[in-house]
Amino acid sequence: MNGPRGLVLDFAGVLTEPESGELLALLDKLRDRGIRTALLSNAAGGGSVRRKLEPFFDAQVYSGEVGCAKPSREVFLLTAERLGLPANACVFVDDAAVNVAGAVGAGMAGVHHTSVPETLGELEILFSSAL
Repeated sequence: MNGPRGLVLDFAGVLTEPESGELLALLDKLRDRGIRTALLSNAAGGGSVRRKLEPFFDAQVYSGEVGCAKPSREVFLLTAERLGLPANACVFVDDAAVNVAGAVGAGMAGVHHTSVPETLGELEILFSSAL
């Protein structure tokens, strides 16, 4: 398969939007097609969020648990490693442009989330070979 093989999403500001169910539905579809998925959050820990989102993600990385935070290159490389992928095989989605820039600096493709419909459109293009 050509194209990205991993999708990494931020939580707050992306999956906290009212329409985020549409993003979760896309994650589920991509996972069925072999795309690895991760949640990357600067939160202290996962708690109830981890349990709620576990069905949608192959890995969940919380800055408070791993000792590094976005936009540090290290946290993006760690997340890709937990997916078993190189950073350049991953796409990162975040509502903070500085975090997207950090992901791009680590080798990932970046999507600056401004709305669920726009992000869905970008992801459908980026993962068109898997859909």
